[in-house]
Parts: sequence; C-alpha cells; structure tokens
Amino acid sequence: MINIGIIGCGRIAGHHCEAIKKIRGLKTVAVCDLKILKAQELASKYKAKAYKNYNSMLDENQDISLVVIITPSGMHYEHAIDIIKNYKKNVIIEKPTFLKSKQVQEVYKLAKKNKIKLFPIFQNRYNKAVKKVKKSLGFGVLGNIRTINATVRWCRPQRYYDMSIWRGTYSHDGGALTNQGIHYIDMLIFFASNITEVSCIAKTLGSNIEVEDTATAIFKLKNGGIGSLEITTAARPDDFEGSITLVCSKGMAKISGIASNELVIFSPKKSDCKKYSDDFKDLPGRGKVYGRGHYDTYKDIYKSLAKKIPYPISPSECLRSVNLLNALYKSYENNGKWVKLNQIVKTRKLGRNNEKISNLYRT
Repeated sequence: MINIGIIGCGRIAGHHCEAIKKIRGLKTVAVCDLKILKAQELASKYKAKAYKNYNSMLDENQDISLVVIITPSGMHYEHAIDIIKNYKKNVIIEKPTFLKSKQVQEVYKLAKKNKIKLFPIFQNRYNKAVKKVKKSLGFGVLGNIRTINATVRWCRPQRYYDMSIWRGTYSHDGGALTNQGIHYIDMLIFFASNITEVSCIAKTLGSNIEVEDTATAIFKLKNGGIGSLEITTAARPDDFEGSITLVCSKGMAKISGIASNELVIFSPKKSDCKKYSDDFKDLPGRGKVYGRGHYDTYKDIYKSLAKKIPYPISPSECLRSVNLLNALYKSYENNGKWVKLNQIVKTRKLGRNNEKISNLYRT
C-alpha cells in the first residue's frame, strides 16, 4: 500500500482524494491545512488524520511515502525542497509546478540526488480529445502545424482574489497566465514542442490586483509555423471559452469545453469529434472543471512507484512548460520584446520574494 499525505485542503484537494480512493494500492492517510477545520472536514470524509502542521503530519506518520503539495503556488518550491531533503518522500505537485524555470531544475536535481520521484500535475493531457490530437500529430494524420492558438476567456471577479492574501500576487500566484493559463501553455508545449521565440503584452483590466488578468502573445515555431495566445480572466459575467486550435498541413483540429474535454473540429474524420469528447456531466460540482485527468494521473503515479514504469511527464517537459511561462512574463516586462526559449529564462516579477506572505505558510 502506498500511503499518501496531502498538504493543503483547498477546493481541489477533495478531487485528489476521490481519485486516490478509486485506485487499489493508494490510500490517503493524513491531510494538513493551516485552517484545521478544513483539514478535519476532509479527513472525516476520507477516514484520514487531520493536521495543522505538515511537519507534525510527517513526523507522526512515517509510513507516508508520497506527499501531495496543494499549497499556494509560490510555496511549492520551498515545500518540495523541505519534503525531499528532510523527509525523503516522493512528491506530487499541483499546477503550475513551480513559478521559476530555475526552481524546476533545482528540485529535479535534488530529487534525483535523494532517489525521490517528482510528479507534476498536468491533468488535461489525459483528456480523450487531447490524446487524440497528440496521437494524430505523432502519426502524421494532421501533418505539420502551420498555426496553433490557445484562447481562454474566463471570469474571475475581485471576490476571487480577495479570498486569500496570496492570490493575485507575483510572489505566490501569478496572474491569468500562471494560474488559469498554465494548462493551455502546457498544451502548447505538448502539441508544439518546438516553440522558439515569444512576444507578449499583458495588462490588468478587470480587477484590483498587481498581476495581469489579460495577456496576448505571438510565437514562432522551429518548423516555420506561427502561434498565438489570448488569456483573460476579465471576461464578465461568466466563463465563456477555453480552447486550443491547430491548423495543420493535412487538416484542422480544435479542442474546447469546460476543461479541454471536447473535440469540436477534427477535419480528417468528423465523426471522431463525438467519439473523442467527454462532457463530464456525471462528475459532481467542481469535478466538471477538473475533469477525469487526476484519476489517470494517479494511475500513472502508482505504476511509476509500484511497477517502475516511467511517469509520462518527463523533467524536460515540465521545464519547457514553466520556461515558456517565464518567457511570456519576461517579454511583457520588456514591452513585448521577443524572448528566445533556447535557454533558461529569468523573469523579474514572477516568483519574487515576499517573506510576509511566505511566513504565513511555513508551518
């Protein structure tokens, strides 16, 4: 049995617990949150122990071999370092994994040194529509990418950012690109791994926060293709669109839906649209937003730990996604200047130090 401890009992934690519960060989034994009532509520539902301090959780449950980090994004790096270095536990990290490219390199290096496995979460890669398009690209069914576009038009009102002090900050959250857009940024890398340069502009248009809530970008592909990105959380009054579209030399594909779950255009074979779409209607509440990918992710994590089968998201893929994210920030920090992705990109703003906020999440 692989015993699991969860740090952070926000709204996605229950979705993790549901996925874990469905897989034989995995068990949630302890959960932790600074707001102990949240931890107790989750613990009661999944027959686990509740803690306010993750150090106490790990000290008292030494049979835990896998720790899930669902803390504020800006704390992922510090928490992962602590758990790997001082507790020698395997680690699952929710999106956006880390805020800086250098942090990705450092944590993977430390994990390798300590013979620890690191599992980043990019659950949309497991959607039927996404896998169909990826496979079609790999087998040449769609041909070479000529244009690729990601569009996210969602609504996050001021009350969303006012929920916690870390939200809407460069130090611990990032804006629309980092929090909401990271799934689509990752899919750009998943489908078009040969992005070479990006140019991005961003603004804050709909909320009183320090980070961007709207960004647009263009980029170049190594094969001569071009791409674009539009992400906003300033849409009102609801979420309207989250899509990724590929125009290729042999056909066109478009993925949309609440969580990249619907194949709405697939020109090589139109009937495949229905076959490779999933409406998520059977999933309760916010499960429709998160989809089924966490369940498949945990199946692969179990296979990696129990059967030594490589986890499908490699360190280099994780690094490419975060590096593209950093390149977008660096570009708009420099008024849309083109930024090359052939080296590790450093951004001034994203992930900058804020001890006042960090101190709130260090227990």
